[in-house]
Amino acid sequence: MESEETARHLERIERDGFTIVENAIEPALIDELSDDLHRIERERGTRPARNRFEGERTLRVYNLLVHGPLWQQMPVHEAVLPLVEGVLDPGCLISSLSSVSIGAGESVQPIHADDQLHPIAKPHPPTVCNSMWALTDFDEANGATRIIPGSHRADHSPAFGADFALGADFDSIPAEMPRGSVLVWHGSLWHGGGANRTDTPRIGVAMNYCAGWIRQQENHQLGLPVELVASFEPRLQELCGYGIYHGLIGHIEKQSPAARLFGAAVPRNIWDGADKVD
Repeated sequence: MESEETARHLERIERDGFTIVENAIEPALIDELSDDLHRIERERGTRPARNRFEGERTLRVYNLLVHGPLWQQMPVHEAVLPLVEGVLDPGCLISSLSSVSIGAGESVQPIHADDQLHPIAKPHPPTVCNSMWALTDFDEANGATRIIPGSHRADHSPAFGADFALGADFDSIPAEMPRGSVLVWHGSLWHGGGANRTDTPRIGVAMNYCAGWIRQQENHQLGLPVELVASFEPRLQELCGYGIYHGLIGHIEKQSPAARLFGAAVPRNIWDGADKVD
């Protein structure tokens, strides 16, 4: 049953396109995620991508679910997943899980909408719902995400490609929040990373979701070893795309991939409840 707090956050997302859940994540988990992210960056020799969108002074690590059980707690966290399910539905999927460490001196990221590659007329029902976990404080000086409230209702997306508009060209506001908080937003919201004018990085983790009928940004079926997915809890397996959507989409001979590969319970198929045969 939806809590009053969840309902309030969902109302904000519907009205403004975003909400901030302050101090949503327990400090111990934030500490662990921060420490492990530094380890991963060090061991992988992570370097900036050298393009304006990903950032020339920003470190990003993709496919974080492959890096150990600690990261498996993020997609199913009770402070975030109910909001995502409320925006999309319980058939939602993990689209991507990646870190975003905006380094000192980084410039503003181009304003964009996370669903703008979907060839669907706008405005439309949400196909994407994303979240940013603050592993450090987010403020205007260190590059807090720039957002344009209400822009999720626009009838178009920002220009894509070389003509991306910079955050300074819009009446955007910084999504300021303390460490351990989570920003959750509608995939049509216009936003972008802020400029970091401090001497320390602004570190966050983008825990992103999409509707069950939309292709995921990261290919978890190939990016995660099957034996690793077999160790996931059933809900996480579903979120990675090993379930079926609305009892039909993604089935294998009326079985879910999890049932076929891991011996999970066979889900009810939409056809099994039909009253008549065509």
